[in-house]
Amino acid sequence: MTWIKRIGFFLLTNILIMTTISIVTTLLGSMGFSIRAYGLDLTQLIVFCLMWGMAGSFISLLLSKMMAKWSMGVKVIDPKNASAPEMDVYRRVQSLAQRAHLPMPEVGIYESPEVNAFATGPSKSSSLVAVSTGLLNRMNAQELEGVLAHELSHVANGDMVTLTLIQGVVNSFAMFISRIIAYIASNAVKEEMAHIVRIAVTILLDIVFSILGSMAVAYFSRQREFRADAGGAKLAGRESMISALESLRKMVDMPEDPRGEALASFKISSNKGGFLSLFATHPALEERILALKQMR
Repeated sequence: MTWIKRIGFFLLTNILIMTTISIVTTLLGSMGFSIRAYGLDLTQLIVFCLMWGMAGSFISLLLSKMMAKWSMGVKVIDPKNASAPEMDVYRRVQSLAQRAHLPMPEVGIYESPEVNAFATGPSKSSSLVAVSTGLLNRMNAQELEGVLAHELSHVANGDMVTLTLIQGVVNSFAMFISRIIAYIASNAVKEEMAHIVRIAVTILLDIVFSILGSMAVAYFSRQREFRADAGGAKLAGRESMISALESLRKMVDMPEDPRGEALASFKISSNKGGFLSLFATHPALEERILALKQMR
């Protein structure tokens, strides 16, 4: 049931972010700044929501590489002092980065039984590609090439930045709508209850809209996985990409590292099923393999 935990973590993280923003801004009296005698100052409210909605996402982006290294215990490969297996990974990434016309990213390995890899970082010139020891122990050279090509495609496509922008816009929209509804609700009650109703409705709707917004963010994340697979196929060859995904499909019951929940959307594989697939960051491996086989 790791995929349930992963999706739950994905939702809980965004809910906590939105709730924290709601409580902090409410305590600061921010709603009052947008309320005038004649009604709601929509222009000021839009600016406020964009500022708070985008700020958290960009802070996360700027810290993403550092946090990934810390949370996963990533050992960055130093080509001047690396073992043979480490140099093999480094040289493969170097070759693929040259083919993709990308600046050389940092390359790392993290100790974990999970068969996975991820790419993160605030920009193409400051990115990190890391693979687990579980993947290195269980995948052959062709499959490893496909995985690395997939991760570098995420970097080439600017997926980290785009996902951050989408999350920020979704959060801003959720904050804007929730505050308008809260204002309307506060006007429908007695004046002495208006402030309490406004605060309660704002926090409640921030949570509800953050859950709904997570579905939109997850949908985009699934689409970018298809694009990264296609990019990986162009860099390493379609057979290498299909072979990597087939290998992951066969190892679907392999353990997953709980330390990497926050990086779920940046990994090559993530499981899901049923209704919760609407919140999944990755499409089913079968769908991805089929899309590659049908790719022209």
